[in-house]
Amino acid sequence: MLTVSRSYSLVLSRSVPRSLNSSFLSSRVATSPKSNSCSRTSTFSTGKTKAPEAESFVTEASTWETVKSFPKRNPFLFQLGVATAKTSAADIMAQVVAEGKKWNEIDWKRNGIFIVFGAAYLGGFQYWIMVNKYRQWFPTMDAFGKLSLGEKLKHKAGLIDAGKMVLFDICVHMPWMYFPSYYTCKQFVFGDSWNPVDWVKTGCAQYYSNMKEDISAMVKLWGPSDCIQFALPMHIRMPFRHMVSFFWTSYVSYTRGSATEEQ
Repeated sequence: MLTVSRSYSLVLSRSVPRSLNSSFLSSRVATSPKSNSCSRTSTFSTGKTKAPEAESFVTEASTWETVKSFPKRNPFLFQLGVATAKTSAADIMAQVVAEGKKWNEIDWKRNGIFIVFGAAYLGGFQYWIMVNKYRQWFPTMDAFGKLSLGEKLKHKAGLIDAGKMVLFDICVHMPWMYFPSYYTCKQFVFGDSWNPVDWVKTGCAQYYSNMKEDISAMVKLWGPSDCIQFALPMHIRMPFRHMVSFFWTSYVSYTRGSATEEQ
């Protein structure tokens, strides 16, 4: 009798399709109490919403990433803002330190003129020279800036172009473009005449009398600074220059004295 029962079970198992057996087993598992509890637990866990603290953290992180990436996404606008703010701050320092003014005595009209100079020349013309024109004159500039320090030292063409950029800055740009514009702007701010020709003539005359000292100080500061600047990534170069220029502008203004001494 036992043999017949085993034979019948074997025949039955072979005759019933496997898909039916699988469906039967699945239904048994699904209807078991343990399976129901797992299903309820899974549904509860997947249906749970994010905590407000987590959403706030994600939002803050996203905002910080947007702010942090702004200089790289908008290099011109970023350095323009830095140049404008830097020049304004340097003029305020010159008025307070060099001229001994109190905060309520600051000439904000004069400060506005320096803001225009910082935005137009340092943020505009200087950017055009050192980014747009340098890209044409020194074709390895962008690729060289992206390399690591070790790769830069092995990049012969990039090193040569970087050296040319340094020489152009301290031999052409600073002595024949920056300083005449700087002294002309200073004469416009401090002088009595409203004739632009007088600003240029008087400013260039002052520059000529101070040229030896100015160029010597310029080479000592901007020579080493340029060696660093022209090895940096493109979106960092101009903000770095403006940072150095803040101390340079304050130094020049302080060493040249107050408005009464210049006149």
